[in-house]
Amino acid sequence: MANSKRDLFLKRRLRVRNKLRKVNAGRVRLSVHRSNKNISVQLIDDVAGTTLASASTLEKDLGVVGKNNIEAATKVGTAIAERAKKAGVEEAYFDRGGFLFHGKVKAVADAAREGGLKI
Repeated sequence: MANSKRDLFLKRRLRVRNKLRKVNAGRVRLSVHRSNKNISVQLIDDVAGTTLASASTLEKDLGVVGKNNIEAATKVGTAIAERAKKAGVEEAYFDRGGFLFHGKVKAVADAAREGGLKI
């Protein structure tokens, strides 16, 4: 019996996250979530179990409320890089979850790198 798209997505997300944890122990995780309407990014310290910084298209000050395109993803990536510097984070590993590293997810990573965050 074939797996549903959701099951395959969850399997892929766990596979990616577990491989990254083995390689990047002790570093902060930059986690991306992309829905049909919004993009959100979090800097997560897995050791302490806390979120250090976050950015989303739901924030009014970014000027891209409710948009889910490459331009919005770039603004979110730039915002998370600035907030990471304020939180004292200079390097993190990029957790794309179950999403492909293409389009909006790639735009977030590129903008965060340009903002000075080492991914």
